Amino acid sequence: MSFKPNSISALDTTHHLHPYTNLKAHEEHGPLVITRGEGVRVFDEDGKDYIEGLAGLWCASLGFNQPRLVEAAKKQMETLPFYHSFSSKVPDVTAKLAHRLVEITPDGLDRALFCNSGSEANDTAIKTIWYYNNARGKPQKKKIIARDKAYHGVTIAAGSLTGLAYAQNGFDLPASERILRAGCPHYYRYGHEGESEEEFSTRMANELEAMILEEGPDTIAAMFAEPIQGAGGVILPPKDYFPKIQAVLTKYDILLVADEVICGFGRTGKMFGSQHLDIKPDMMTMAKQLSSGYLPISAMMVSDHIYQTIKEHSAQLGVFGHGLTYGGHPVPCAVALEVLDMYEEMDILSHVNAVSPYFLERLNSYADHPLVGEVRGTGLIGAIELTADKANKTPFDPSLAMAPTLVKKGEQHGVILRAMPGDCIAFCPPLIIEQPELEEMFNRFEKALAEMF
Repeated sequence: MSFKPNSISALDTTHHLHPYTNLKAHEEHGPLVITRGEGVRVFDEDGKDYIEGLAGLWCASLGFNQPRLVEAAKKQMETLPFYHSFSSKVPDVTAKLAHRLVEITPDGLDRALFCNSGSEANDTAIKTIWYYNNARGKPQKKKIIARDKAYHGVTIAAGSLTGLAYAQNGFDLPASERILRAGCPHYYRYGHEGESEEEFSTRMANELEAMILEEGPDTIAAMFAEPIQGAGGVILPPKDYFPKIQAVLTKYDILLVADEVICGFGRTGKMFGSQHLDIKPDMMTMAKQLSSGYLPISAMMVSDHIYQTIKEHSAQLGVFGHGLTYGGHPVPCAVALEVLDMYEEMDILSHVNAVSPYFLERLNSYADHPLVGEVRGTGLIGAIELTADKANKTPFDPSLAMAPTLVKKGEQHGVILRAMPGDCIAFCPPLIIEQPELEEMFNRFEKALAEMF
């Protein structure tokens, strides 16, 4: 990219603090400035095109130039550009979206509370759980279990749930002794020699139960879990992992919160990852593909028995004292409703299931590559994990920055992917991607991979 003294790049480098960036290196080299999008592609300030292999940040399910979503936002801006949901008031479009989400989420999730991001939704879930246990006379039942390599956000509470060092180092996180850490269900990395996947899942459940008993079941309120751990490396648990885990939680009256921020709305080939992995959540958080990333919106869904308990307690206290000015903002809600209409009209689940075999075939074609330790994926989400020694699963020295280097080479060849901890490369293209575009995405990636020797 040629340097232009008065370009956007120069201004951006000077004034914009970039998240998830080596800021020192960024100051030296500057950002990749994206100026427009079309379908599954984005374009930089020099006009170069990139296939967006991560759907932006796991969210642009319908691509980058859907006129219906623009029109939905415009129409709502002209009709009711803002209203809140406080004090027994609600925009009509917000009520419609809540009703729609109740219809499509797993049975039993009967109430919705809107926020602006996945982090906020998970923060709200934590507050709601604490409120709920106070309401039912269990004020000691407040500890929250999250897992190694989990990603639940970066606010103080959600960032404390997150189990990735880069999101906590330097920030004094986790910020609460109420956060407990369970093991990561990554069989390839943490399975014992000679241990089957079922035996691994049983051990994970037994270790969880041992921790619960050591801490005291009456002190533990909930467990947060992504169906597929996204930012931790696209980690798919063994198929019997969640049924075994949920049996333990049910035994000790511990809620299960499914974080569907990445998995929700068709990413796995089912509407929600919970349906894909036989999870029966008491609560669910969602964001990203709810609006195809076009506007900020998230939601927390709760079961009716939790809601009824909260309702009675709020009557005693006089008010349910939680809300966000922009939670349920009518414009993002209008866009989200249009997104859900488009998913239904396009039969997005059938499309994902039609193209995912090719996606997974190409992804799995790298399993024998000398730099690749494991390939994993389902639906239109997957990852490859790089390794220095395939036989012994030996990781590369982190100082070599193998995954970031490969991702950077991918950008040079016109594909945007994401490097994650453990030298994993994530693939998560827009759900509308067609097979020829998948072919081009992988061909561009292969050119980058070939340059790693």
